[in-house]
Amino acid sequence: MRSHLLNDTTAEQYRRSVTQGVERVAAKLATTDRPFTGVTVDALSPRIDAIDLDKPLHDTTAALDELEDVYLRDAVYFHHPRYLAHLNCPVVIPAVLGEAVLSAVNSSLDTWDQSAGGTLIERKLIDWTTSRLGLGPAADGVFTSGGTQSNLQALLLAREEAKTNDSAKLRIFASEVSHFSVKKSAKLLGLGQDAVIAIPVDHDKRMQTLALARELDRCAEDGLVPMAVVATAGTTDFGSIDPLPEIAELCARHGVWMHVDAAYGCGLLASLKYRDRLTGIERADSVTVDYHKSFFQPVSSSAVLVRDVATLRHATYHAEYLNPRRMVLERIPNQVDKSLQTTRRFDALKLWMTLRVMGADGIGQLFDEVCDLAAEGWKLLAADPRFDVVVEPSLSTLVFRYIPAAVTDPAEIDRANLYARKALFASGDAVVAGTKVGGRHYLKFTLLNPETTTADIAAVLDLIAGHAEQYLGESLDRAS
Repeated sequence: MRSHLLNDTTAEQYRRSVTQGVERVAAKLATTDRPFTGVTVDALSPRIDAIDLDKPLHDTTAALDELEDVYLRDAVYFHHPRYLAHLNCPVVIPAVLGEAVLSAVNSSLDTWDQSAGGTLIERKLIDWTTSRLGLGPAADGVFTSGGTQSNLQALLLAREEAKTNDSAKLRIFASEVSHFSVKKSAKLLGLGQDAVIAIPVDHDKRMQTLALARELDRCAEDGLVPMAVVATAGTTDFGSIDPLPEIAELCARHGVWMHVDAAYGCGLLASLKYRDRLTGIERADSVTVDYHKSFFQPVSSSAVLVRDVATLRHATYHAEYLNPRRMVLERIPNQVDKSLQTTRRFDALKLWMTLRVMGADGIGQLFDEVCDLAAEGWKLLAADPRFDVVVEPSLSTLVFRYIPAAVTDPAEIDRANLYARKALFASGDAVVAGTKVGGRHYLKFTLLNPETTTADIAAVLDLIAGHAEQYLGESLDRAS
């Protein structure tokens, strides 16, 4: 079994095995003509259940053949231009190369003596990001597993910086369309979901600052303590960006921690055309970024950034075997001092390779393309009487609903839209997402693929309308 260990004696076997896997994936990417096969849980489960994990195949080719059957054939392929559903981007090749390197070397980014240059590369990328954000010379941060972890850590820091020892008095303010991880973080921090006060949004799905001001005043009047305001730069459902400058002013006036969840909108940091949409983010106390959403990186590649490095002490714990206090005096950089995680992948390498090969402008150009595509898609929807589109996009998301000419019952229209999404997914021709707006069911395009065209959008809209009309026609037949 030692023949399977990656070391100096097995380097050639490693090259052959990985090459086989790369060739399989490359062949699949080259021949995939739709984002999904439409396979069902009932069809796929028996194939996986039939595999006896206690009986290895002892052959790489056989294992790849089996993997083709249980995974590669039916995977959802985000690179396809008609995958339009969630915040999943196609990935750039330099990042995939970085993924291959980091997996094989397998550095752990918790301490210097496990990563050396990896530590410095991650720190360089953190400095690069905080500079792009404009957080100032005392800024710092650390890579995380994703936006949920970043939001949790940011709110942990905010809780520790709050001016009270009575956690029951703490309140967090976030828009009613903010990410669910804000409430989840409050629960994990022992505050409870009731500690999160939802601020209403305007027609463009942006936080209403007048409502925020009223809630902050009410908080003080009730003897409560405002712990943090979470502004969103790119909401999951709408891609909307809260009015960051106005929120920053309110946070400064009330002495409240300002956190910006820019998990989605962080692509604007590299944008050549739309960077000004993040104006005000430079005043944040902490920021969440997900490079694996809008920097075209493989999952996971994310970070939490802070204005003041000193606040990261709230996540620090010194273990004698790992990062004893003397290492601080010896100026040995241990990233575990800043992180909620201990063992941690060298995910920063993917972004490093991307910047070194493509450059920030290359990333920004790709993100600008999907923002431009969303603007064109909005024009298509606004001009199409079959659809109701909710809001003009700030990033690359379109939320809309099929509206049949002859049906007025909102519940029936809901069912038609739900059916259309399900039928489209089952066909494998395209994948779209769904959400609720005002209690009604809507569909959603999250456009993160520069290869997607307006022709793709138009074709998928026709497919949606066709499936919805089929459902309504069958519904009328059943009723007659």
